[in-house]
Amino acid sequence: MRLRDALLALATAGAIATLPMPCLAQYADRRASQGPPRYFGGAELIYAAPQGDFHNYVKHGWGGAGHFIYAVDQAGIFTLRAEGGLLNYGNETQRGCISTTIGCRILVDVTTSNNILFGGIGPQLMAPTGRFRPYVNGTVGFSYFSTQSSVEGTYTNETFASTTNFHDGVLATTAGGGFYIPMMVAGTRFSIDVGAKYHWNGKTRYLREGSITDLPDGSIEFTPIESRTDMLVYHLGVSFGAR
Repeated sequence: MRLRDALLALATAGAIATLPMPCLAQYADRRASQGPPRYFGGAELIYAAPQGDFHNYVKHGWGGAGHFIYAVDQAGIFTLRAEGGLLNYGNETQRGCISTTIGCRILVDVTTSNNILFGGIGPQLMAPTGRFRPYVNGTVGFSYFSTQSSVEGTYTNETFASTTNFHDGVLATTAGGGFYIPMMVAGTRFSIDVGAKYHWNGKTRYLREGSITDLPDGSIEFTPIESRTDMLVYHLGVSFGAR
């Protein structure tokens, strides 16, 4: 049996070697198309657990993120990853009169939200095949902290005015890992993406709930916090691949 298999393999190799160059190229292209994907894109839900000094002022954050991955090598082990996302770490809403001129015949909701916009790019190493595909990655990028107040009607969710009250940005680096779980639903291939990443955001000035005080004369006063803003971010999402 082994001798027959060996002879069959030699015969197949010989037949391929005798093919014209265009046929060989088509054969190579077909083999390459059956390999691991070269491009990946996906989205995930994220939960942030502030660390160190940041945890003294902010307890948690929620948001969403997206990523794009390009496999540098044909095997799909070494890749480049670009990612970005938005985290909300606190909201507060106050109901008041639309203006002192009109009075309180028209009421509005003023919602103040504290957010972190982040992005980065860097390498990722991952297992290109298998039921569970572990990976590790790291990025260099930015984190942008902002506090914004918006006005909407009491019976609608349509915002008709907004102002950025405070903002600050900082260079950020991340390192993390996780694993992909390949799936197929209705003929569509994708992977469940589960993982965690540590964000080193450095020292930043930012606001949290209660950092804005409304004064009697109608002006406002800020009480910014300055501290390191490191956090551990967990994610759960999906990733799609293509050749």
